[in-house]
Amino acid sequence: MEEGSSGSSGGSDSNTSGSGGAHQRELERMAEVLVTGEQLRLRLHEEKVIKDRRHHLKTYPNCFVAKELIDWLIEHKEASDRETAIKLMQKLADRGIIHHVCDEHKEFKDVKLFYRFRKDDGTFPLDNEVKAFMRGQRLYEKLMSPETALLQPREEEGVKYERTFMASEFLDWLVQEGEATTRKEGEQLCHRLMEHGIIQHVSNKHPFVDSNLLYQFRMNFRRRRRLMELLNEKSPSSQETHDSPFCLRKQSHDNRKSTSFMSVSPSKEIKIVSAVRRSSMSSCGSSGYFSSSPTLSGSPPVLCNPKSVLKRPVTSEELLTPGAPYARKTFTIVGDAVGWGFVVRGSKPCHIQAVDPSGPAAAAGMKVCQFVVSVNGLNVLNVDYRTVSNLILTGPRTIVMEVMEELEC
Repeated sequence: MEEGSSGSSGGSDSNTSGSGGAHQRELERMAEVLVTGEQLRLRLHEEKVIKDRRHHLKTYPNCFVAKELIDWLIEHKEASDRETAIKLMQKLADRGIIHHVCDEHKEFKDVKLFYRFRKDDGTFPLDNEVKAFMRGQRLYEKLMSPETALLQPREEEGVKYERTFMASEFLDWLVQEGEATTRKEGEQLCHRLMEHGIIQHVSNKHPFVDSNLLYQFRMNFRRRRRLMELLNEKSPSSQETHDSPFCLRKQSHDNRKSTSFMSVSPSKEIKIVSAVRRSSMSSCGSSGYFSSSPTLSGSPPVLCNPKSVLKRPVTSEELLTPGAPYARKTFTIVGDAVGWGFVVRGSKPCHIQAVDPSGPAAAAGMKVCQFVVSVNGLNVLNVDYRTVSNLILTGPRTIVMEVMEELEC
């Protein structure tokens, strides 16, 4: 994907001003906290941090010890110190995502107290906003399954958007999947999803109507969230209100037509530049990542991809030249509850742009600047990162990747 600055943003959203905009940002903030909390819950279950525990002859199911969790957060680089870890967990407690097992302590404390995720004991409050969010998340997951091809790159008014769905086809799918009994009921569902900021028209120009208009999910439910994002008070989605979060926009430095395309991405997914299911597919034709960049939270609404980590461009021919200073390595990476933990970028060949230090890829030895040679035995030296991402997303949980690493890197 080429670097560059984008042209003017398309469309406007009347809901982004005044109290309506503040409410929308609060909904988006709530959604991000819910996703972050759920991803953490799944990881803690997988690593047996959450389990049944006994105290004074009583068993407390599905809980964790606060002090042990803080140790875990620091060990997995989710928090730099104990004070930060306490602040992170207090954020989840304030949102009603976790609580003391006896509800005797509202503050999260660095002691041997039992806490539990409310989703594990059925006490999570299901108001209309949370219900809409959970419904949207379920629909998103179903649409992202390999068997569903509803989300596709499409064009509207000369602009290409990634992972769009056509309104009429989406209503057909809702009825077919039993998510709605009639098209009218499906349309009402879509209106609720738009009201709660879960889906949007690609350029924010139209409400949801049964038509050939294109729509997208506003957020990437699968993207791996870092807990540190909870301390960023600005709404992660506040930068994306004037542009589709999955837009490929024509470059135009002088308002003249250009045939090249660049990526447009909201700040919350600026590092999601490609890659894979460690939480999802992501924005800008990128395809998923698992971490965000709080340092970029003050960026303008339309942003290009972050600068490549490569010192210079490298061709596939150069990699395959006999005697070239590159070593082949093979990694077997088993995805965890939220994915694999790396970012792919570039084309012919693709390279590793970023690695989540606490993810499976890092544990297997993957590093930035490595070039992707094959995925599960398929040579990918001559394809772009979207193809590589798709191979991983539609493949098994365990992936085998062959890479080439510069000996001097």
